[in-house]
Amino acid sequence: MESFLDDTFDVKAKHAPDEALEKWRKLCGVVKNPKRRFRFTANISKRSEAAAMRRTNQEKLRIAVLVSKAAFQFISSVSPSDYTVPPEVKAAGFDICADELGSIVEGHDVKKLRFHGGVNGIAQKLCTSTNDGLPKDADALNRRQELFGINKFAESESKSFWVFVWEALHDMTLMILAVCAFVSLIVGIATEGWPKGAHDGLGIVASIMLVVFVTATSDYRQSLQFKDLDKEKKKISIQVTRNGFRQKMSIYELLPGDIVHLAIGDQVPADGLFVSGFSVLIDESSLTGESEPVMVGAETPFLLSGTKVQDGSCKMLITTVGMRTQWGKLMATLSEGGDDETPLQVKLNGVATIIGKIGLFFAVITFAVLVQGLVVRKWKDGSHVDWSAEEAMEMLEYFAIAVTIVVVAVPEGLPLAVTLSLAFAMKKMMNDKALVRHLAACETMGSATTICSDKTGTLTTNHMTVVKSCICMSVREVGNPSKFANMKSELHDSALKLLLQSIFNNTGGEVVMSKEGKREILGTPTEAAILEFGLSLGGDFQAEREAVKLVKLEPFNSTKKRMGAVVELPVDGGRLRAHSKGASEISGYTCIGIVGIKDPVRPGVKESVAVCHAAGIAVRMVTGDNINTAKAIARECGILTSDGVAIEGPVFREKSQAELLELIPKIQVMARSSPLDKHTLVKHLRTTFDDVVAVTGDGTNDAPALHEADIGLAMGIAGTEVAKESADVIILDDNFSTIVTVAKWGRSVYINIQKFVQFQLTVNVVALVVNFSSACMTGSAPLTAVQLLWVNMIMDTLGALALATEPPNNALMKRPPVGRKGHFITNVMWRNILGQSFYQFLIIWKLQASGKSMFELEGSDSDLVLNTIIFNSFVFCQVFNEISSREMESINVFKGMLNNYVFVMVLVATVAFQIIIIEFLGTFANTTHLTSHQWGACVLIGFIGMPIAAILKLVPV
Repeated sequence: MESFLDDTFDVKAKHAPDEALEKWRKLCGVVKNPKRRFRFTANISKRSEAAAMRRTNQEKLRIAVLVSKAAFQFISSVSPSDYTVPPEVKAAGFDICADELGSIVEGHDVKKLRFHGGVNGIAQKLCTSTNDGLPKDADALNRRQELFGINKFAESESKSFWVFVWEALHDMTLMILAVCAFVSLIVGIATEGWPKGAHDGLGIVASIMLVVFVTATSDYRQSLQFKDLDKEKKKISIQVTRNGFRQKMSIYELLPGDIVHLAIGDQVPADGLFVSGFSVLIDESSLTGESEPVMVGAETPFLLSGTKVQDGSCKMLITTVGMRTQWGKLMATLSEGGDDETPLQVKLNGVATIIGKIGLFFAVITFAVLVQGLVVRKWKDGSHVDWSAEEAMEMLEYFAIAVTIVVVAVPEGLPLAVTLSLAFAMKKMMNDKALVRHLAACETMGSATTICSDKTGTLTTNHMTVVKSCICMSVREVGNPSKFANMKSELHDSALKLLLQSIFNNTGGEVVMSKEGKREILGTPTEAAILEFGLSLGGDFQAEREAVKLVKLEPFNSTKKRMGAVVELPVDGGRLRAHSKGASEISGYTCIGIVGIKDPVRPGVKESVAVCHAAGIAVRMVTGDNINTAKAIARECGILTSDGVAIEGPVFREKSQAELLELIPKIQVMARSSPLDKHTLVKHLRTTFDDVVAVTGDGTNDAPALHEADIGLAMGIAGTEVAKESADVIILDDNFSTIVTVAKWGRSVYINIQKFVQFQLTVNVVALVVNFSSACMTGSAPLTAVQLLWVNMIMDTLGALALATEPPNNALMKRPPVGRKGHFITNVMWRNILGQSFYQFLIIWKLQASGKSMFELEGSDSDLVLNTIIFNSFVFCQVFNEISSREMESINVFKGMLNNYVFVMVLVATVAFQIIIIEFLGTFANTTHLTSHQWGACVLIGFIGMPIAAILKLVPV
């Protein structure tokens, strides 16, 4: 089975081609309810629509750029465009409408932009300031929102509970059973009258409604969980200036007229115009599919929503928001496309298909055997020509039993149990500071064999402070105010002035005043540490920025590993001065100073690395930092061992393919690495060594490695939007210990699904074999349609709730990872399934053969009592087997059981409802009252399955 599943029902965890997704859908032959089975799968047609929209956008923008260039060349000879401000816009106090703004930016219309007075003219017409942003007036902001719209895209409405009920009713087998119930009601009432003749039909109807409502409730709860997770995914903040203050705001609160600050890795939150900035390079591939980045500046100031800042930084004026932008329309389409189905979902769809076909075969044979028995009996009686209503009802019951065998045999709940387990895990991981963006990441992380981790912010705290400095060849320890005062007095004025000029101009950070009037430092932890150092020396950020003119700024990125600024000095006729900051070993400049910045190792990292090693997960550090720093931190964390290799990126690049094959397994630290080095390492680990690789990253340049990895882990605090979008999981607290928690949850998901599969396949096997063999041997089936529907609910919806939501334990991290080629249905599972199935079949067969004598049953109701005992024993076998399935190899199955309240509630509900069915609903469920002795025997039969399961676990496989 496993090899067939690998060949036929196998998709990639990431970036699976549409052909592969379509292939497995076509192979799912026996599907009871397509609406439910394929609910959590990708909508390929919607994705095609999105791709077509991207192609249209690409063509539109290409034409717009060409027109814009032509217009720019002949702008002086073109007459101004005619534009009349709509009355409602004029009445609201604005001089330009949303449609005109949209046509300017989306159409790259230089002519219209020039007509409206350029960027400053547009700002005036929008009643905003490019320095102070929008005023705080709430009424004015509301009017602006009513006129120009909100920065949100249209989303499909949430399904109500009744929609899930309607979808559950689309189960083909339930519909057939409903028809059977209707016919049974008509025939029964006609022959036996009301209410006696309605019992069988109403019993089936009640069972169908119970199954439908329990299924719908479970599915509805899942949808609410996914809705909550979607809200978390969409929490994106950006730096905005409003009312003169720089502040963080949600992108969904942005309005036309807002002034937004963009830096490398940011996603452009709405359509707008470039106000000021340096070296801005925009990646428009998400919107247009075009891979070549676009330069944006004063001459081409158009910024489109959804594109990404690849290099540089700038201020932008928001002009168009939400569904008025092409990105809004594209996202509305993409949101209907859904997530790719996960490998486990696809594989279990394969299992359901195989078992479903087997079940269908057995159902047809069972029906044929039962009908044959009836026909042979009538033939012997000589009544084969005359058919009574009772015999017609008997035939209908046989058909209902056959259909119900299909209900039980097709494990529709298998792929949905994956979704249930993933939804549960994702919700819990949110509490553990990990936001899962893609479903597949949960289960893939459970198979991880390697973690390639950043150093800064992941292994270290990312709270940086300057602790040592070397200025004018004088080395000083710094850290408290008195030492800063001494340093300031010892430094020459010209040296201090040059140092502060460099610190406050050659920076990607800023010093601003908050609404509360407090000083705030904005920027990366490194920038913040250096700015804090400058302020402690008595520097004034605004004064230093105003003292010179910033001509050019080259932001820091992973390729250059340094930052540069060119300033125009107010003396010597506007002489230029270049400042550089970054890697100390790159030179050609006059050294102003060197600062030592301390970033301590996070508490608990060493222990977490040890947990990874015990779990068979290799941890490698990949950093752009100096090799000596990297080695020291790696040793402190327990990553670099005596037999491990630390290597620099440039040396790694020079290695031949043969050398890499020998070297890569030993690499524990890679320093001075470029994004390409990281990508190459990950690719080799995945393809050459078949590792399942998790990679951390926080910057734009990490995107290729995050995309290449099996699991991309973006840092939530320090990460850019580009890194987050390329990632599968966002680590919200940037902590390596949280990554280990994600791995533990991933393993938990995988193991929980295995437990559920083991439990459900056991019920499938027993129900099929019992009803088939009984039909062949005795001409009747011991389990009726109503009883089989109840068993189906125990093993499907309730079983999934109980076993697929088991929380993780520390023992999960003391076993080796499954890896890329591990079998899902293992030999251990087959041992447990076949052993438990054999016991249950043996017991039921023994009860059928000798039950009457064992329980001393006599009289007209002896068959009914015996069938009730068989049904009750069968259900209690499943109850105790559910407990045994909590552990596939460990004998102690009770450990931690009471901590899982869902599991306990499911068990209690199952037993309680079983008592109600037996004692109070006998008329509808074909059961009768049992004595305490008979109840005790049924419970004992079920319980004996537990020590048998424990003995089975001692059998080596």
